Amino acid sequence: MDRAVRTYLDHLSVEKGLAANTLTSYRRDLRRYREHLAGAGIADLDGVTESTVTEFLMSLREGSADHPPLSASSAARTVVAVRGFHRFAVSDGLAQLDPAASVKPPSPPKRLPKALPLADVEAILDAAGAPGTPLALRDRALLEVLYGTGARISEAIGLDVDDVSGLIGLADGGADDTVLLSGKGGKERLVPVGTYAREALSAYLVRGRPALVAKATPGLFLNSRGGRLSRQSAWAVLVKAAERAGVTRDVSPHTLRHSFATHLLDGGADVRVVQELLGHASVTTTQVYTLVTVDNLREVFATAHPRARDA
Repeated sequence: MDRAVRTYLDHLSVEKGLAANTLTSYRRDLRRYREHLAGAGIADLDGVTESTVTEFLMSLREGSADHPPLSASSAARTVVAVRGFHRFAVSDGLAQLDPAASVKPPSPPKRLPKALPLADVEAILDAAGAPGTPLALRDRALLEVLYGTGARISEAIGLDVDDVSGLIGLADGGADDTVLLSGKGGKERLVPVGTYAREALSAYLVRGRPALVAKATPGLFLNSRGGRLSRQSAWAVLVKAAERAGVTRDVSPHTLRHSFATHLLDGGADVRVVQELLGHASVTTTQVYTLVTVDNLREVFATAHPRARDA
């Protein structure tokens, strides 16, 4: 067993050229694996079964007197090392079967989207438009579009003037009160645009964009040199607005998209409607936002219901 591990580590170092830190991690993970096998009375590779590897994975997650329990990501890294070891042993003729082939690393916990409270979103939007300069008008319009439509940042900066010209001056509830967004894979979707976003766009197109444009360009959101606004610059617009608003959470353009979806669901929107608005191919992608809403409900229940806590 020890010889097989040394041969595998030499293979990773010489033939695969793994970095020293990575090799150290593999060596540590395989040492713990060998300890587990020794504790189970297994001295050679052909004595390892799928159940042996599965039990090792369980021990990683549960911990022991000598080792604290590992997170899903750390346990997954260790299992990857074990799977690679057994796969190499078979290919190099050191073992007949690969007992780890069907043992899947644990999936890391699903991270919930970081939606902002409505008050924080409104503060950020107000901070973006405060000075009244052409750039401030652009920034306000950009952020209103991001939050008001749930657009990805690439979709927003990819808009042309012609894409929104029909919205300007449109009364609430008009039949053409939508914007066409081009999403991933060239998929297009129509998304309604609310009053705040329309007013911000109108102010920007009338008083902001003409002062920025340097040459004929179809782009809607322009930089100070008259070219189309870049993704990085749009990101900076949001971060600076959040700083001015005193919002201390980490924010990104995707934060506004998460907030858009979560606030819709909090307001009673059907998850399939939100799916269409976000441009998700599957409703299961959208359902992660319902977890945010459930967490909000739990928090309200815990603080407001007289029977929410144990006596």
